[in-house]
Amino acid sequence: MVTLDLQRGEAAMNIRNVRAEDYQPIIRVVNDWWGGRQMTDMLPKLFFVHFCETSFLAEVDDDVVGFVIGFLSQTNPQEAYIHFTGVHPEFRKRGVGRALYGRFCETVQQFNRSQVRCVTSIFNKSSIAYHASMGFQPQSGDSDDQGVSYYRDYDGPGAHRVVFVKQLE
Repeated sequence: MVTLDLQRGEAAMNIRNVRAEDYQPIIRVVNDWWGGRQMTDMLPKLFFVHFCETSFLAEVDDDVVGFVIGFLSQTNPQEAYIHFTGVHPEFRKRGVGRALYGRFCETVQQFNRSQVRCVTSIFNKSSIAYHASMGFQPQSGDSDDQGVSYYRDYDGPGAHRVVFVKQLE
């Protein structure tokens, strides 16, 4: 287990692997954390059952403040993939996401993975900026929006996505 002081005087954050029983507490808050957007369909329980070794939860005083759900690519043996990440709105910009991504990257390197991939919506400007700040590079897509390359209809009609990759050291 890892602890990280969020700010001087605050409780420490604990990062641990997700477990199947973490699904319900997380799925209950996901839509709220996304401002009411319907996001639960993107996070089936199977991730909490079958990808525990590469998925993590952050807690402060036993309350969930963030999570990252990821896995090792079965198709590309050098790659890992971050499927879904969430941080409680009151804990954003306080190092929670960075700590979770860090734990994920450290873990997948133990499996000899040298790249991490993820996608985000072209409309989610804060996610695009966040991933860029974490060293993720957008891949050349088939379209461009204000200098950001993306793939039209990547996840279905109207579901345009920026595809990111990060090289691990």
